[in-house]
Amino acid sequence: MNLKSQTLPELTALFKAWGEPAFRAKQVYTWLHKGVRTYSEMTNLPQALRQRLEESYPICPPEVVRKQESSRDGTIKYLWRLSDGNCVETVLMRYNYGNTVCISTEVGCRMGCAFCASTLGGLVRRLEPFEMLDQVLFTQIDSGLPVSRIVLMGIGEPLDNFDNVLRFLELVNSPEGMNISMRHISLSTCGLVPKIDELASRKLQISLAISLHGPNDEIRNQIMPVNRAYPIDELLAACRRYFEATSRRIHFEYAMIDGLNDREQDAKELLRRLKGLPAHFNLIPLNHVEESPLKPSSKKAVARFQQLLEAGGITATVRRTLGGDIDASCGQLRRKYSKEQTQ
Repeated sequence: MNLKSQTLPELTALFKAWGEPAFRAKQVYTWLHKGVRTYSEMTNLPQALRQRLEESYPICPPEVVRKQESSRDGTIKYLWRLSDGNCVETVLMRYNYGNTVCISTEVGCRMGCAFCASTLGGLVRRLEPFEMLDQVLFTQIDSGLPVSRIVLMGIGEPLDNFDNVLRFLELVNSPEGMNISMRHISLSTCGLVPKIDELASRKLQISLAISLHGPNDEIRNQIMPVNRAYPIDELLAACRRYFEATSRRIHFEYAMIDGLNDREQDAKELLRRLKGLPAHFNLIPLNHVEESPLKPSSKKAVARFQQLLEAGGITATVRRTLGGDIDASCGQLRRKYSKEQTQ
């Protein structure tokens, strides 16, 4: 067990069992959520308690394996080595409204989406809550830039690591911790319908982003194996239930793939399927993955697609390409590093 994965009440119970006063738990909790690397930095704790904590619950902070900063837009990508030697990626993106950190939720991914480098090596393991929190904390510390928003869109499928992700959300939202508002957190899923419904039942005020990438089952089946388990009609029905439970508009991510999902008929089919659902479309110029034959749509095709959606009453924006010169797409840097280690 890592203490940083514990809530303050859980930590308080542990310290009570040790015969320590409750205020010690709050002191330790606050220090951990400031990103200390050793208990020796907790200068307001007795030396004996620091020693006991070190022996019982090592902090295990991540190490920077590689850090790349874009010369174009200031985007920073980190490759972190975890305590077991596995690596995950985190991306810090700078916007006019503040800094956003995109974190990973798993080491690898088992979803098998054809356009994503994260899934090429399969799922290694799921991240613990503290390992997600550490990505936010240490990215902020290393960069010197305050983080105000979080997106769970890095390596892994967040809803495939449901319990740990929910614990992370509770921790990062904690007033005694980083205190990042749920409304400033977005979670992206490829479409695990039962988990979307379970998330809706929690009535959290996070933004739900759906990796859609196709207007129908025929196209989604080609590039997203999850669609065979949860077809598009089931997925969109779950989105409607999520909106009814939370009143939060659904965000749809749509990678523009040349000749596959970028035609006029595709836009019109999307408009028909999403009629009446408050939604926002984020059109994403496809990032090239060496192992994939898929190619990005032309700028003209993307612009036309956007016009068609907006003419039909759906807000659509084209995602600004960030970090294109630093392997900023999901899984690219981790896969590149793994190849180098095996050469």
